[in-house]
Amino acid sequence: MSGLAGKPTEHTQEALKGTRDTGLEEVRLRAFLAHAWRTPKGFYGWLVTVDHKLIGRRYIVTAFLFLILAGLSALAMRFQLAQPEAGHIGPDLYNQLFTMHGTTMMFLFAVPVMEAFAIYLVPLMIGTRNVAFPRLNAFSYWVYLSGGLMIWIAFAFETGADAGWFSYVPLAGPEYGIGKRPDFWAQMVTYTEVSALAVAVEIIATVFKQRAPGMSLDRIPLYVWSVLVTAFVILFAMPAVMVSSTMLILDRLVGTKFFDPAAGGDALLWQHLFWFFGHPEVYIIFIPATGFVSAILPTFVRRPVFGYLGIVLSLIAIGFLSFGLWVHHMFATGLPQLGESFFTASSMMIAIPSGVQIFCWIATIWGGRPIFATPMLFVLGFIFTFVIGGLTGVMVASVPLDLQVHDTYFVVAHFHYVLVGGAVFPLLGAVYYWFPKITGRMLSERLGRWNFWLVFLGFNLTFFPMHILGLQGMPRRVYTYPPASGWGEMNLFISLSSLVVFAGFALFFLNLFLSLRNGRIAGDNPWGASTLEWATTSPPPSYDFSRLPVVTHREPLWAEPDVLPVVEGLRVDAREVLAGTVADAMPQVRVPSADNSIWPLLSAIAVGGAFLGSIYTPWAVVWGAIPVSIGFICWFWPKGEPEDEE
Repeated sequence: MSGLAGKPTEHTQEALKGTRDTGLEEVRLRAFLAHAWRTPKGFYGWLVTVDHKLIGRRYIVTAFLFLILAGLSALAMRFQLAQPEAGHIGPDLYNQLFTMHGTTMMFLFAVPVMEAFAIYLVPLMIGTRNVAFPRLNAFSYWVYLSGGLMIWIAFAFETGADAGWFSYVPLAGPEYGIGKRPDFWAQMVTYTEVSALAVAVEIIATVFKQRAPGMSLDRIPLYVWSVLVTAFVILFAMPAVMVSSTMLILDRLVGTKFFDPAAGGDALLWQHLFWFFGHPEVYIIFIPATGFVSAILPTFVRRPVFGYLGIVLSLIAIGFLSFGLWVHHMFATGLPQLGESFFTASSMMIAIPSGVQIFCWIATIWGGRPIFATPMLFVLGFIFTFVIGGLTGVMVASVPLDLQVHDTYFVVAHFHYVLVGGAVFPLLGAVYYWFPKITGRMLSERLGRWNFWLVFLGFNLTFFPMHILGLQGMPRRVYTYPPASGWGEMNLFISLSSLVVFAGFALFFLNLFLSLRNGRIAGDNPWGASTLEWATTSPPPSYDFSRLPVVTHREPLWAEPDVLPVVEGLRVDAREVLAGTVADAMPQVRVPSADNSIWPLLSAIAVGGAFLGSIYTPWAVVWGAIPVSIGFICWFWPKGEPEDEE
């Protein structure tokens, strides 16, 4: 497709002249691109980079570090609950532990790690060289990191949040909230949602406008469809929790009365705002995980996924229906029965598109030749555990049963089967699948199989008995229980089983460490996969593709096994991407891509300072607006165009 996007500049043409017949053209081309898309070396380069791959890797590593912190807090809780009336951990610390565990898993691990993989993979899978807004991408990471550090440093100084990951009022309100604990939680939520919204905007713009020529909407990889739907869910769901957390901190610091019934407020308003975000958040975590499954499965059954259109429509349906479920968290609050029946129906209805995807995956396996490598094992483990979580979800959608098991360990079991089974299993499979692309080395298959069986068996032995505990009446979020309850033996078994899960994740991180240093060299496409990220080197260069590919098929590397058609004519001496039409990805214009900059970091520091200062005085928002404005002005200050700009 020569000439689709214009032509190289004059001095670039001169540099490449005479090399076509000698085989040096590709070498020269890559040298020019490497120079144009380079990241400065050293610590300064680490601070200023806007390379989506470096930022995506940074996101992934940070999210897994937060997972370790959340896992250690869970182990501490299980140590306390292993025996009745144990005195290892007091009630105040226990309240902080279960709050930090839930908050970290939901806000600092599950959503960010899904967005991290999207940041890394989407440009590669759609055949472009960077996300649409590279500096916004860098800014989103620094905001996310500062929010996570803030709340964990507060916990280290005994100011950790202690009102649950949902921070219900009036427990978190000015009357009962201890010190600054709910304030740190509220501002951490604002931090992370700013970050998530920024990533959502990047993903939508990148997928709609920067797809490789020929990648029409019906040729987009299913994983890309999943993160696109997720990005739209984020745009509509996240503002609700940002508004509620801002209202909470205003009640506490300024004296507003949004949630004070005595002054005309409403405590249930918090629950409506929070769960309007909170239930779509489950699908913000789950939908990309289904994208992982739809990407991994075809590779290991050696055939395209069955029911492409059905899966796409199911993803969109889940995105829409996720906004009609939030009240099923509130069945015990005394709502009108007509409203409860509507949300019961909605909660059961969302099982239909989820079931469509599962049947499509089963049909894909049935019609293929499965290869039971480690990523495939985690996909099969996901299907098993998520079906159990989905069935218990339909159960708690029924108001009579929900009233019986509300706030018991039955809900804890259901919640973990949905989120760990429905998200962490596909995530671990995704790590094993894309680790060769990210690092250029293979993970150990032997350790991977041990990793799978330890996590799979340990998870089910840990969380399935919690259904029984819940039916026996054990409430959640209690730091101890009496011996006469009869829950001691079951809790001891659960606590011992949690050590198996811990061993499985320890083996996972050991495998990552050893393989990163000594793993077998992967090659460009070790799995024989069909999507575009495997068409470039492992790990990919700073510019992703030396020539942007042209897509002629839904499975491009299987349809064009020898050589892909490519775009000619993009500049190689400057950062430039190709933008096209939304529906058909027909090339329209060459767009400059932002260069490395320190201003996203400095702007994030300014925003973080304003948020952190506002915990102690509202005037921090006023005075903090000055450095924030300076940072954004310098960030967007226009630069003169190069002399050879066409």
